[in-house]
Amino acid sequence: MLKQNLQFKLSQKLSPQQIQLMKLIQLPTLAFEQRLLEEMNENPALETGKDEEEVYEKDELDNNDEYDDYEGSDNIEADDINIDEYLSDDDTPDYKLQSNNYSDDDDDRESPFAAPVSFHQDLINQLNTFILTDEQRDIAEFLVGSIDDDGYLRRDIQDIVDDMAFTQGVYTDEKMVEKMLHIIHELEPAGVGARDLQECLLLQLKHKTPTEYVDLAIDIIGNQFDAFTKKHYDKLLYKYGISQDHLKKTIHEIEKLNPKPGGSFTGNNKVTENIVPDFAIRINDGELELTLNGRNAPSLHVSKDYQEMMQTYKNSRDKSNSQKDAVQFIKQKLDSAKWFIDAIKQRQETLFVTMNAIMHFQQEYFLDGEETSMKPMILKDIADMVGLDISTVSRVANSKYVDTPYGTKLIKEFFSEAMKNDQGEDVSTLEIKKILQNTIEEEDKSKPLPDDQLAEILKEKGYPIARRTIAKYREQLDIPVARMRKKI
Repeated sequence: MLKQNLQFKLSQKLSPQQIQLMKLIQLPTLAFEQRLLEEMNENPALETGKDEEEVYEKDELDNNDEYDDYEGSDNIEADDINIDEYLSDDDTPDYKLQSNNYSDDDDDRESPFAAPVSFHQDLINQLNTFILTDEQRDIAEFLVGSIDDDGYLRRDIQDIVDDMAFTQGVYTDEKMVEKMLHIIHELEPAGVGARDLQECLLLQLKHKTPTEYVDLAIDIIGNQFDAFTKKHYDKLLYKYGISQDHLKKTIHEIEKLNPKPGGSFTGNNKVTENIVPDFAIRINDGELELTLNGRNAPSLHVSKDYQEMMQTYKNSRDKSNSQKDAVQFIKQKLDSAKWFIDAIKQRQETLFVTMNAIMHFQQEYFLDGEETSMKPMILKDIADMVGLDISTVSRVANSKYVDTPYGTKLIKEFFSEAMKNDQGEDVSTLEIKKILQNTIEEEDKSKPLPDDQLAEILKEKGYPIARRTIAKYREQLDIPVARMRKKI
């Protein structure tokens, strides 16, 4: 038997402008500045309002008709385009006038810096102090080029021999490469060129001034490395027949070593993220004040040249087809400029109202800085407060930073799920993690607390949490298991 069903599907498609607006909202300050420059380069009708002396008068011939959106019309009359909508009396967007919402940010945005010598170039420079044959120098420099940014040589010696033969035309053997590697091991920082952590630590220890503790550390790393990494201190005490104090001082020598010698090199050309806070929160007379980074609020207006071109067209009696094509191009640029200015205004308003809601929701935390004061807060809480979609709030939270009296924070860190304490009250998982972290910091490091005991302690504090949840939170806090936290 055949059945006929009539189904209605309601779908909502975002316009290209809405999609672009969502992308603008997601951009942090530095990326937004780059996007602004791109738009300025692409649209000559869009200009910044930095020249305050340029105040354009309204065209007295403009009529007051509402702006119409002409799509592909061949017969365009300039009188139908109201340029007033693209210009204000002083060419300064109204959102720029709300100075209380924006921080002063007139400082230089680029700081001069000296070009550093790269990590690998520094190693090459050190090689120049050794007397080497041309073949030896080629091998040594190839080894330096094979060292990663952490300072390790993670390639097999035979692979290096083969690679040099195929790519450099240098024919050598493992013995010669090993000889050159020993020279690399004499370079600074100590430990560079090591093939694993054990060798890295040994190289650094051998660079140190010999003492009874350094000598014992060399023996432990060289011969008892597995027992050391697993913190089987009882085995080490029995093996060497030493006191706990002696072993403690020896381990202290090892703990001072750098497991990533290349990472500490000041000239290393590593990519680092330059964070510019998008907001700032300050406490003034016991009240919270929120400002949006002023670099997010550029003064934009439509080019005066485009206004004059439109004026010329209006005053022209004979309007040729080429002139009509030109005014069509001008109109498209004006449309784009007007939309972009409006989009920036919406972006600033969205950012400000969203962060303002977060600030008030977490007011107690922003006033005292105690992480235990953080309330449970999810995206929906803020979305309901400001009347925005959850996805919009997420775009603000995931990519923006706020400068607070307690440091610069990623906004999404203020969001957390809720859990019930023994009183049936909702508490933030951030609060529970902080208490867990404090409990671990206060534990006896000679007898670290396993997860089941941590669960019992938090239960006594009023937070009934399962052992597996303790393990999850501990991992999120990047805290190792009890055995790895043990100290003597």
